[in-house]
Amino acid sequence: MAKIKTKWICLNCGYETTGYLGKCPDCGEWGTLAEEKLQKNDKKKGLTVYTGFKSEPQLLKNIQIDDAIRFSTGLSEFDRVLGGGLVKGSLVLVGGDPGIGKSTLVLQSSGNLAKKGIKVLYASAEESSAQIKLRASRLNIDSENIYIYAETNLDEIQVNIDNIKPDVVIIDSIQAVYNSGLTSSPGSVSQVRECCNILMNIAKTCGITVIVIGHVTKDGMIAGPKVLEHMVDTVLYFEGEKYKSYRLIRTIKNRFGSTNDVGVFNMEDNGLVEVTNPSELFLAERCESITPGSVVIATSEGTRPLLVEIQALVGPTSYASPRRVATGIEYNRVLQILAVLEKRVGLNLSKHDVYVNVVGGIDIQEPAADLGVALAVATCARNVIVDPETVIMGEIGLSGEIRSVRQLESRINEAAKLGFKKAIVPKASLPLKNSPNGIKIIGVSRLIEAISNSIPAKEEVGIK
Repeated sequence: MAKIKTKWICLNCGYETTGYLGKCPDCGEWGTLAEEKLQKNDKKKGLTVYTGFKSEPQLLKNIQIDDAIRFSTGLSEFDRVLGGGLVKGSLVLVGGDPGIGKSTLVLQSSGNLAKKGIKVLYASAEESSAQIKLRASRLNIDSENIYIYAETNLDEIQVNIDNIKPDVVIIDSIQAVYNSGLTSSPGSVSQVRECCNILMNIAKTCGITVIVIGHVTKDGMIAGPKVLEHMVDTVLYFEGEKYKSYRLIRTIKNRFGSTNDVGVFNMEDNGLVEVTNPSELFLAERCESITPGSVVIATSEGTRPLLVEIQALVGPTSYASPRRVATGIEYNRVLQILAVLEKRVGLNLSKHDVYVNVVGGIDIQEPAADLGVALAVATCARNVIVDPETVIMGEIGLSGEIRSVRQLESRINEAAKLGFKKAIVPKASLPLKNSPNGIKIIGVSRLIEAISNSIPAKEEVGIK
């Protein structure tokens, strides 16, 4: 009897070795190596095998692009993060926490596509056909162009793709389907990688758009090796607070559009509802009686400007080392801003705890929020109020200078639409080509200058 060979594969990065190791040499994670068999089945089922692209080399100038190569999902927020809609022959990966709304999103999109005559095959490896029918009834989806197929074997799914010849295929989820040619269990690194490779070849060879739903790990990353994200054309993350009704879908990778874009939805009884003006959503619960330490900043997610509230709380510490807590913004960035406040402005925070929070649960990555964080901390420390009709944006350098930000004009236009009367912006970004009416623009070049212009004239800052 032939000896069955095995190998050990890292579940985090896909590193392979012949023996067990406690720590992966490639990614440095502990306890992530899993054993898999190398033996393959020799079954021949007569299925269509997609071995790769079938095309001849062409001159670039002779390649014709179809006008209908991109089509809308019927959800403008979903189209935004996709770069304008789904592209024919593309492979899209949608990840997110359990119960966040991934299946609801793709099913709603399927209903909109079916109304346009686009044929959709929904292959579910985790739910029965009756369960999907219940969700579709709740979402008021009933179309003759949607085929529901509850199956975990990717070979059988291929057979139905050949028979039905759909325009869009949905796999829910990639960790639950398996290829019978491999002996490893569903969800293993080998199965996920092989199944994704087969789906990629189906998409590129047949011109079928494939949407794949992926599970996430406890760290919030898509389960399986990073090679899964490298193989697909678009990677989307579905995010949302557990106790909030709104959902964010964020672009991480997109070969057909911009990255780091974001779409906003609100989860209701009849499904996901688009939020066309997310700034109103994030500022809806802002207190009418503004307290010290509260400011509104204009951030940007991809091509979309967003107005969000930043709150800071500063108080005497009871610990030997003061606490620094940052929610929604990078922790090290907050420490850098506090150091600039102490050195360049003279605000002593060595005996005070500092808490910074981005209201609404959104994560801000760009440095344009620096000035808003600094003003929130400074005004809370001195118990003064920032003018509630002021919006703030700017990056802070280590010498206390205010650096320019991108897309300044669109940020100011968004603030003007929501009724803000004053904007404190970097002087280096001025002048604007088209300045909006009804909002006063103040350019500042130093942090202390921004603090002086952010509070009403009757207040006294009390900072050196």
